[in-house]
Amino acid sequence: MDIVGRKRRDSPSSSSSSSSTSSSSSSSSSSSSSSSTTTKLFPLLALLFVFSSQRFTIAFALNYTKYRQVSSVRMARIQRHLDKINKPPVFTIASPDGDIIDCVHKRKQPALDHPLLKNHKIQRAPSERPKVKIDEEERDGKKNKMDEGGNILIGAEAWQTWHRNGTRCPRGTVPIRRSTPHDVLRAKSLYDFGRKQRRLPLARRSDAPDVVSGNGHEHAIAYTAGTWQEIYGAKATLNVWDPSIEEVNEFSLSQIWVLSGSFDSDLNSIEAGWQVSPELYGDSRPRLFTYWTSDAYQATGCYNLLCAGFVQTNSRIAIGAAISPVSSFAANQYDITILVWKDPKLGNWWMVFGEDTLVGYWPSELFTHLADHATMVEWGGEVVDTRINGEHTLTQMGSGQFAESGFGKASYFRNLEIVDSDNNLGSVQSIQTLAENSNCYDIESFNSNNWGTYFYYGGPGRNPNCP
Repeated sequence: MDIVGRKRRDSPSSSSSSSSTSSSSSSSSSSSSSSSTTTKLFPLLALLFVFSSQRFTIAFALNYTKYRQVSSVRMARIQRHLDKINKPPVFTIASPDGDIIDCVHKRKQPALDHPLLKNHKIQRAPSERPKVKIDEEERDGKKNKMDEGGNILIGAEAWQTWHRNGTRCPRGTVPIRRSTPHDVLRAKSLYDFGRKQRRLPLARRSDAPDVVSGNGHEHAIAYTAGTWQEIYGAKATLNVWDPSIEEVNEFSLSQIWVLSGSFDSDLNSIEAGWQVSPELYGDSRPRLFTYWTSDAYQATGCYNLLCAGFVQTNSRIAIGAAISPVSSFAANQYDITILVWKDPKLGNWWMVFGEDTLVGYWPSELFTHLADHATMVEWGGEVVDTRINGEHTLTQMGSGQFAESGFGKASYFRNLEIVDSDNNLGSVQSIQTLAENSNCYDIESFNSNNWGTYFYYGGPGRNPNCP
């Protein structure tokens, strides 16, 4: 169902989307301006394999990509790697967007190949969910989907494209997006496939978090202030867009970071949100993603299920699959809710998509610092700027609009919440914000009864003030 839009004055006066998880996906409602741009920049990736003299020639149908020649030896090595992560399916689903979703028996999923999880017994459900503490006014606002002004609106939640044909994975299996040689060949190397580049510490003021501007990463984030010493989870609702990406090896994402340790060497990070990454997925669709690392992105962790680690328990959510519908400029807004928290008894870090859909968990064995607790949470956007020809990228963050554009135009995170040491989920009362280059991407935070602590963020990238 569409959201009833209203004009914004100083704060959200149109509906946020529903946080219910019971809907099936409806047709995509992409921003017309953003969609036309992305369509021109990113036609569906078409790869042509031509075998000649023991070599494969790979042709990309994207203007900014060059022809590559790949030896048969390398192709064999890639195939061996794919055989490890593409487990034999019980059932296979062809998604309308071209993805192949394999329904893999839950005991055969990639996570259990991790050497630390050899004897791991899959946890079916968390021992305890966070206890919610909200006042009556806030509870009524969420239940009735009220906007800032108290108007009752109709909302809709973004779901996943592969559900459209009505086919589901059988009970006892988990849906896994199949990786292809094309996916690997877009990466710099087989080792880099599915990994973030190591993030370097930002030269910063003393009270700012160790986010990274190294390797071209730029952020517009909110983060927990110093009063939080021990954190056991975080939650937020964020609207979904389809930002345009200028270069195939750039990306734009919006996510929650749950962090502990030093960015220099031993950072533990759990991350979840939506991402547009032509290099990783071969298209410009926003996709649900996860990430983890236990050594500051050096050798451990990966996106989604592209390495052993994250244990999936849900048969309806495919991590890495496209989200649909997406928000439209000055029109319908669609959002997703993500909760990550630590099981107080077994110590695993669980993820919920929507209000009540358990996706799976990161086993505590994967971590050092997060085996105990987190020390910081960040919410917000990140892009990679490769500075082609010495200019700032045109890659957009969020909707591509600055924070001042407000509801229906700018991207938002709303109802920021934290899980404390007593497993209570409560509203964040105090946050700090940081944008490394506010002329390119910025952020503005607010507070209201129905949206709690929230913020708008994003930007267009290169513009007259951001050369």
